Amino acid sequence: MIVEVSGGVRSYEVEGRRLLDGYGADEMCDGARGQLLVPWPNRLCDGRYEFDGDMFQVPLSEPDKSNAIHGFLRWESWRVAERSDDRLLMEHTLHPRAGYPFAVRMSVEYRVGTDGLSSTVTATNVGDRRCPYGMGAHPYLRADADTVEQCWLEAPGNRRLIGDERGIPVGIEDVADTQYDFRTSRRILDTELDTAFTDLRREADGRAWIRLWRGREEQGVGLWLDEGYPYYMLFTGDSLPDAKRRRRSVAVEPMTCAPNAFASGDGLITLAPGESTSSRWGITPLGSPS
Repeated sequence: MIVEVSGGVRSYEVEGRRLLDGYGADEMCDGARGQLLVPWPNRLCDGRYEFDGDMFQVPLSEPDKSNAIHGFLRWESWRVAERSDDRLLMEHTLHPRAGYPFAVRMSVEYRVGTDGLSSTVTATNVGDRRCPYGMGAHPYLRADADTVEQCWLEAPGNRRLIGDERGIPVGIEDVADTQYDFRTSRRILDTELDTAFTDLRREADGRAWIRLWRGREEQGVGLWLDEGYPYYMLFTGDSLPDAKRRRRSVAVEPMTCAPNAFASGDGLITLAPGESTSSRWGITPLGSPS
């Protein structure tokens, strides 16, 4: 189910299997479930950044940590531009505002097929000056287990970003011989994840895969991301305000840039007037692993 608010994915089922830990039609989205994060994903330290020689300040949407988080479009209405049985195109124009005096036209195309759900996100600079841009998505993968401790996780990140107490990257390390190494499928157990990864192992088609299994030999769900996403975040929900939602699913967040990229420049995309950029990710049900 695709929703108007944020243009994101509220729920996704295949043959009666719920692949996402979403929210009801009568509920307000919490924990950024399925939302699109534009024009930056994750956190921006102090809500400040410099671009083309000018300093900008955006509102602090995570005031307890003095951060701005997940951009502007999480609570904005998107419109249906095109619709068919297996395809939906949502659009929204991000107009200039305090702290972000740029104009960006956004579109997201969703398709469903035998290989699952795919999402193609396109941003076009429709203003008259260069603009900084990044985006992410925030689905929570569900493997039909009571808690994530019971689940097996496979994820392709060779390196993780070390975050401070505010979630701002302050370093980077190889995951080898650490609790963050999920390059070979293993149980999550008591590992707490609110962690960004990069340097991804990719298959021949350029896709990187995160796979969550209910058990080692049981059904699961996979999320793939194309080369437009050099980063992703894993979040086991330990800090969610609603205790009932903690550690019952894993948020897998494809990101075109690193957290705090508007300030650090790590992965930040700069769009010239009239220039566009696209990125793709998708979700598919998994059978028993071979």
